[in-house]
Order: sequence, then structure tokens, then C-alpha cells
Amino acid sequence: MAFIMDGLDAEAYDRTYEDRDLLRRILRYFRSKTRVMGLIAGAIVLQSLMQAAFPILVSEGLDRIVDDRSTGLVVALVSAVLVTGVLGWVFNFVQRWYTATVVGDVVLDLREDAFDAVLDRDMSFYDEHASGKVVSRVTSDTEDFATVVTLTLNLISQVLLVGLVTVLLFTRNVELALLVMAVVPVIVAMALGFRRIARETTRHQQRSLAKVNATLQETMGGISVAKNFRQEQTIYGEFQPINGQNYQVTLKQGFVFGAIFPALFAVAGLATVMLVRVGGGRVIEGDISAGDWYLFLQSVALFWLPLTSIASFWSQFQQGLSASERVFALIDAEPLVVQRDPQPVGRLAGRIELRDVTFGYTPQHTVLHGFDLTIAAGETVALVGHTGAGKSTIGRLLVRFYEFQGGQILVDGTDIRSVELTSYRHQLGVVPQSPFLFSGTVADNIRYPRPDASDDDVRAAAGSVAGGDWLDALPDGLATEVGEHGSALSMGQRQLVALARLLLQDPAIVILDEATASVDPLTEAQISEGLDVALAGRTSIVIAHRLSTIEHADRIIVMRDGGIVEEGTHASLLRAGGAYCDVYNTYFRHQSPDYRPGTGFVGIPAGAGD
Repeated sequence: MAFIMDGLDAEAYDRTYEDRDLLRRILRYFRSKTRVMGLIAGAIVLQSLMQAAFPILVSEGLDRIVDDRSTGLVVALVSAVLVTGVLGWVFNFVQRWYTATVVGDVVLDLREDAFDAVLDRDMSFYDEHASGKVVSRVTSDTEDFATVVTLTLNLISQVLLVGLVTVLLFTRNVELALLVMAVVPVIVAMALGFRRIARETTRHQQRSLAKVNATLQETMGGISVAKNFRQEQTIYGEFQPINGQNYQVTLKQGFVFGAIFPALFAVAGLATVMLVRVGGGRVIEGDISAGDWYLFLQSVALFWLPLTSIASFWSQFQQGLSASERVFALIDAEPLVVQRDPQPVGRLAGRIELRDVTFGYTPQHTVLHGFDLTIAAGETVALVGHTGAGKSTIGRLLVRFYEFQGGQILVDGTDIRSVELTSYRHQLGVVPQSPFLFSGTVADNIRYPRPDASDDDVRAAAGSVAGGDWLDALPDGLATEVGEHGSALSMGQRQLVALARLLLQDPAIVILDEATASVDPLTEAQISEGLDVALAGRTSIVIAHRLSTIEHADRIIVMRDGGIVEEGTHASLLRAGGAYCDVYNTYFRHQSPDYRPGTGFVGIPAGAGD
């Protein structure tokens, strides 16, 4: 059945921790809970005493009733049993109530740490690992972590109860007590034998659940595309084997955990049969009274349940340890983007230098090869070239989404690996081709880079884009709900919101991944008008797909295969008839106002575009 485990390999950042290391990490989350844990421990002790007292009361009562059958003695016995039971219930309630509180607090802290780790991971982490699997660690695995806490607290109660009952057994009959103790190593050995199987099975179950979550998240993200091409049945067919695999792995896990207790109770049952045989003979011979024999049998019954729970603890504990192992692996994942000497950043002038920069998204695919580029402060530079030339990579490296493997990137003469990242990124304004909007209003999304911005600041930023005319098309203006991912707005309106957000941020350096792509002519005109305001006095890198954007750039950089093949202004590059003309003929000539199909080609001298 090895095929069931196909595709359930560990992630690249997964680690294997020793049990003692995991327990040490887990205990750190309890340091602030010492008082509550003391209260729980007290309730556990009192509850265990009540459980142990119950068979003692019954045993003593039986022996006395044989000699004295008065109504008063019976009432006293019933009352004592009733009080013992009620107190046991009260102490059990206190234990469980505060245990639930502690578990909730610890899971809350762990989930916050895991989410903080998610935010700290660089973009390359999300390129390599499906977001749905990461989500599974933050949600499902942190929830499973609660198993560790609950089992541990239950273990304390069970150990104490076993200790009390053991003492009781030896005080009543040493011979029978030794017979019970002889069975204990067998039960413990059997339970420990399940430990390794339980750990491995649980790991696979959690990985299969992560695959289910990843598939669901990807499906929800692309549901419009699936419906557009009528591929719902195809997606369902792809989901079935993934869900089936999770079913099989979960079923196997259920069999493993379901087999532990029946096996242990079978051994305990055989031991009880031996005790009945041996102890019954002692009662007949008069060596043990009826009350003591009842007490012994009740104590043994009370002994087996916590003993089997203790013995199986490590097997059950593996589910919680496996979950905590996956969460701690996420928290401990090494970031690829590392700031060597985080120095505070003042207001940037915006001079950018890329010196001999080498970068690849994977070791097998190098995008930039010894790349050099200098951009003066306040200059607007357009990057053009065919797909895969490395245009967007320049912007991603500049904002430190990825770590470059060689060379230097300097801003105002300082290596960007030696600056405090939060304050540095605050001065970088990025408008992607497909802007992301969070659920909320238009005003909420504009205010995103500056949560403390006033309503007047938000209105001023929105009004700076095309004079604010675009707000008239929104049903509630700035109070319009954008929907999930901005689905209630058109692509052009999302771009306008993103541009207003950029203006409110007031960055020193602007990176535009073609803010006017995929919009209608009116919206393009509105965005272009807003760009004049946004780019004024700022260093700007424009990844260009529209002629209107690059025509007025101070300099155009033509890229090919991760290098610069040509640079200059729009007019000078057209006159040169080089590589830019090839790009122009492919992407831009049809955007010219006087374009006619079949016309507008720019001549390229032989060999100039090679």
C-alpha cells in the first residue's frame, strides 16, 4: 500500500526534532501559566483522592453492614458515597474548565507565532511551497497541538491515580498486588511498540490534509477560470484522488490508534481473570474478607484504565508532537533574504546602482548575469523587452522580495542588505499589473500604507488621481466596498485605488509594473494623468507594456536574457534602429494614435536586432 503515501514527502524546510527538544519548546508556552497550572494540579490531586476513596468507602461499608445492619449506618454510607461522587465531579469540572482555558491560550500564542513566521518568510518561500499547505500548519496543526496539552494534563491525573491505587493494593494483599504488577511491563511494552508507527502515520495524515487544503485554496482562487472554460468536472476529478488519499491515510491512522486500547484492555482482562481465580480461592479459605475482596477488584478495575492510558500515552502523544514539529519547522525556517547590518533609513534621494548583480530564482535558472545599471535620483527609467528578459526581477530585487546571489544593489550609496527593511520598504511604492485589494472600503485600501492617515489625507490622495473624477463611478465613493480581492471593482478601478494608495504613501522610489495595462482608454488616460503627479520628483522604474508610459521616460532600458542590449530615449532608439525597434514593432506600434493595420513598422538594419 505504498502508493497511499505517494506525494506525502516532507517539505524542504521540514525538520526532525527529538522528543525532548519538542517538549522543551512546548513548555516555554506554559511559563506564564504557572498559577493556573497550580490550580489545575490541585484539582487533579483532589479528584484522584475522591476516585481512590470511593472503593474504600464501599469496602468498609460492606464489612460493617455484615455486623451491623442499622438504618443509620446505611444512610451514613450512602451519604459518604454521594459526597465523594459530588466532590469528584466538582474537582473534575475545575480541572477541565481551567485546562480548556490554558489550552486555548497556548494554542492562541502558538498560532500567533506561526502567523508571524508566515509574514517573515520571503517571496521565494511562497514560490516553492503551496500556500494552502502553509495555511494547514497555521490552522489544523496548531489545533492538533492542543492534544499535547490535554494529554499531558490528563497524564498527571492518571499517574497520581495509579500511584494511589498501587499503595492501596499493597496494603490489602501483597501477593495479589504483585500479580497485578507483573502484568504492568507487558502493557507498557505493547504501548511503546505503537509509538513509532503512530508518529509516522500521523505525519502522513497531516501532510495529506495539507494537500487537500492546498487544492481547495487553489480551486477557490481560480474558480472563475474553471467556470469560464467549463472545467468544474475536471477539477472535481483532480480533487477525488487527493481526497481519497487523505481518506486512506486517515483510515490507517484510525486503525493504528483504534488498535491500541483494545489490545491493552485484552491483556488487562486476562490479568483480571487470573486475579478472580486466585483471589476467589482466598475468599473461600477465609484469608480475605468480602469487603477487602470487593475493594481489591474495584481497585484493579480502577487501576487498569489509567495504566493503559499512561502506557499508550506516547503513541497518542505522537499526534500532538507531530503537529508541533510541523509548526516549529515553519517557525524555524531559515529566511533567504537576510539583512546583514540593519541600519535606520532617513528620507531617500533615490539614486540606484546595480553592480555586477547575479540572480536566479532557482540554482538551475539564472535570470541576471553580472547586471549593471545606474539610475539617477529623480530619473524615470522604463524597462522593456520580451517576456523573461528580467524586467520584473529588477523591481523584486530592489524591494528585497528575493536575495540576489552576487554583486551589490546600492540606494544612495548604501547596500540595501545593510538597511532596516521596514523603514526602507516604507519608501518604496510598488504598483503591480494586477493590484491586490483587501476586503473593506476603497478608503480602507487607500489608507493601507498609512493606517493613521486622516480622512482628509485619503480624500486628497484619491483626488490627485485624475482629479478624483473616477470616484463618481463608484456607488458609494470612498465608502464603496471592494469585495474579496477587489472583485466588486473593475481592473481599471483597482489600478486607480492602487495609485491613490501609492500617493498617500509618498515613497521616494516608485516601481510600476505597467499600471495602465489591461484597462480601457478612459481609465488609461485617468491613470496617466495621475502618474504625472505620482512620479514627479521621485525615482521611478517602469516595467512598460504601453507606449504612453515609455514615450515620456527619461531613459529606456532594453533588456534581453538578463542583460542590457540598448538604452536611450524613445526617439533616439527608434532612430538607431536596433533592438528597441524589434520590441516596438512587437508590443507598441499598434498603440500609436495613427496606427493602421499592416503599417507603422520601424525598419531594423540588418544585424541590429541580433
